[in-house]
Amino acid sequence: MTRSSGQRSATFLDGEGTENLVVPAQLVAMAAFGALVGRLLPALAGPDRRGPVVGALVGVAMGLVGIGVFFWLISGADGA
Repeated sequence: MTRSSGQRSATFLDGEGTENLVVPAQLVAMAAFGALVGRLLPALAGPDRRGPVVGALVGVAMGLVGIGVFFWLISGADGA
């Protein structure tokens, strides 16, 4: 059976010494994507250098919200 590209995308983080790198890698990716969006759409975040900074901060904030929702769903609404 061959793996689809979605199944191969994070295999470099699937190991004994790399399981603690998943969350930081996700936050870095969200910051990079947010900075790119902030740069390409200055009307949303502001002009010049402010756009990428605001985009990166919003990206990291949304990444943290995503991590929180993920752990909340894993542990259940009643708590762990």
